Amino acid sequence: MASELSAEEGEWRETTAMDDSLRAQIENYLSRLDGLSSRGRQLRDALAADPSSASVIAENRAWQEDCGVTINQLSGGSKAHWLARAFSQGFLMRSTDGRAVEEVAPTEIVTRLLDVLEQAVASLSGADDGAVISASSPSEQPAPRRFEFVHNAELQPVVEQAYIDSRRALEQGDFDLALRTSCGILEAIVTDALEHKGLSALIASGSPTGKIADWSFETRLTVAERVGLIRGGCARLPAVARAYRDHDGAPKVEVSERDARTTGQVLKVVMRDLDPGR
Repeated sequence: MASELSAEEGEWRETTAMDDSLRAQIENYLSRLDGLSSRGRQLRDALAADPSSASVIAENRAWQEDCGVTINQLSGGSKAHWLARAFSQGFLMRSTDGRAVEEVAPTEIVTRLLDVLEQAVASLSGADDGAVISASSPSEQPAPRRFEFVHNAELQPVVEQAYIDSRRALEQGDFDLALRTSCGILEAIVTDALEHKGLSALIASGSPTGKIADWSFETRLTVAERVGLIRGGCARLPAVARAYRDHDGAPKVEVSERDARTTGQVLKVVMRDLDPGR
């Protein structure tokens, strides 16, 4: 008995030490991210006041390099990691027709990178339902991305940020925003799956004709379930969620905490359906 207790105690101490070590790493990264964010806000103000200042330009370059180092560490050294991709995309802007824009205002880049830092803080803080990003050495396996199953690569960081926003809104008691954001993500990932399967294959299975983008939210869910892309999880969606598109411009609709949480749970179920290996 004594030897069993000793072994259990040893395992408990080892686990506790690992937990303490992880917490220490997370606190270190949070402190570093806070410092980078503070520097970034000061830089943005300085660039807005004097964008041609040589010293400010040099400080901006140094700040971006420091941000890159930290993001690389948090991404486990993987350029495919969602956080590393978000950082890279912070330097790229596109026009409304999708073409790349060559000239991007330095202040706009700073703003975008600040948003990436906020995403990192939210993930490390567990604000996105406890899915903490990898606070580890590059040799360790990077944390999986929630939306890597989405076929449209440009959509992945968009729904990733929306997911963080939905969790934050739920925690802050903004149930209407949390529900609408979760529904928007649900519609986006189901539409992506339908488009990847192909309209001709969908029509052959008895689906409506016309562009998928013109189908109603309810129709997209129904078709996705009928062709086997998702299972029956959407049956739990509350009525207020199914009609979420009708909220815009309509009288204020009361959204309860239960409605928002149930919608978020359905979203997670559909995410598992579309990515069985998660």
